[in-house]
Amino acid sequence: MQGLRRCSNDLLHLDLSPPPSTTPSPASLSIDVAESAHTRIRRLISEHPVIIFSRTSCCMCHVMKKLLATIGVHPTVIELEDDEIHALASFSSTTTATPAVFIGGAFLGGLESLVALHLSGHLVPKLVEVGALWV
Repeated sequence: MQGLRRCSNDLLHLDLSPPPSTTPSPASLSIDVAESAHTRIRRLISEHPVIIFSRTSCCMCHVMKKLLATIGVHPTVIELEDDEIHALASFSSTTTATPAVFIGGAFLGGLESLVALHLSGHLVPKLVEVGALWV
């Protein structure tokens, strides 16, 4: 399937593979097929205050989601297939691209960065600042 589809309440699957030659059905979530994977990722980052890019069945992503949920934030989660990871690498300053969390359009890092921000007491104010949490 080309584009974006909802897998569960808080999980979206982003398919960055080339579009099929058929026209998508009107019931599917439409995405500009001319949009490159890099542009699509950039747009998704800018549209969501908290977004996590992960591999399918990533345990670190699960921990990220649980940490944010205990605070009261439910991030958008995009699961990337192995062949889609390369498009995310240009947004990350680390060698491993996933999981990658973006808050307010800025790359925060992986699980260690998220936990460090939380333990330092700066996570909640940052989430409030970007409109992902109301206190």
